[in-house]
Amino acid sequence: MIRHAAPALLAAAILSALPCVPAARAADVVVMASGGMAASLRALAPDFARSGDHLVLVRGPSMGATSDAIPARLARGERCDVVAMVGGALDGLHAKGLVGAGTVMAMSPIGVVVRAGAPHPAIGTPDALRRTLLDAPSVAFSDSASGVYVSHDLFRRLGIEDQMRDKARMIPETPVAQIVAGGGAAIGFQQISEILPVKGAELVGPIPQSLQKLTPFAVAPCRDAPDPAGGRAFIRFLSSGTAREAMRSSGLDPVGRATP
Repeated sequence: MIRHAAPALLAAAILSALPCVPAARAADVVVMASGGMAASLRALAPDFARSGDHLVLVRGPSMGATSDAIPARLARGERCDVVAMVGGALDGLHAKGLVGAGTVMAMSPIGVVVRAGAPHPAIGTPDALRRTLLDAPSVAFSDSASGVYVSHDLFRRLGIEDQMRDKARMIPETPVAQIVAGGGAAIGFQQISEILPVKGAELVGPIPQSLQKLTPFAVAPCRDAPDPAGGRAFIRFLSSGTAREAMRSSGLDPVGRATP
């Protein structure tokens, strides 16, 4: 007569015969991000954590000469899974083989910032912006994409390049809004998504549409990524409706359509 094992013993026997499968382990997904995307990525960290992975955000400018700039970090061998930065600067890293091909996630407009509580100057038209800049005792702009445009094109297009030479200055690495909030400049220019998170500063608004320069922000996988699968999962996550809403709330304009 065949005897049947007790259910518990039978289950134990079956489990012991199965190959050993290691338990899933939460991983740190390292993302190097410039200021334009940093606020939205920081806000998204808890949502991404529900996937089982943990977002580690490393801040750095997309360009410039500082040691914390993303190109400098990668050039000296710092490793990451994803970069999130100005599209043009990312293209340069891709050409050097440091990152994969980029995917544009959002466009970022340039805004004007003043110290919290200060009167908001008129900037709604080119003429109004020109008068405001001529009247301002000091002006600050970043060393990244928005600042390059402001110093090389905007002042020239407004016909005030010579007048701004002695009172406008480039701010390396530190957010321009932070300099303005601390009284280091009366008025500043930077990506709106970099202005909004700074306490003590207030966004006046975007520069006039006829003068506006939209900057693409893109993401790409890093070469020799410690966790390439986690990096790919994070890039897919950035196309979700949740991620797009976070970008929009931070002052970015998401591109494309959300994934289901």
